[in-house]
Amino acid sequence: MPKSKTNRSAAKRFKKTASGKIVRRKALKRHMLTSKTRARKRRLRKSSLVDSADARRMGRLLPG
Repeated sequence: MPKSKTNRSAAKRFKKTASGKIVRRKALKRHMLTSKTRARKRRLRKSSLVDSADARRMGRLLPG
């Protein structure tokens, strides 16, 4: 059976933790930031975990 390839676009967006969970960046922090509150922009800085419903699918894209 051949090696499974890493999806390169997913590799640039997601990262696996030591425990195997997948970390992602939050959306909506690219443009039109003047209409968003300071607190909201601060919350968007932090990363979060991929939901368990999507984690299995993401795991297939990041086999390594």
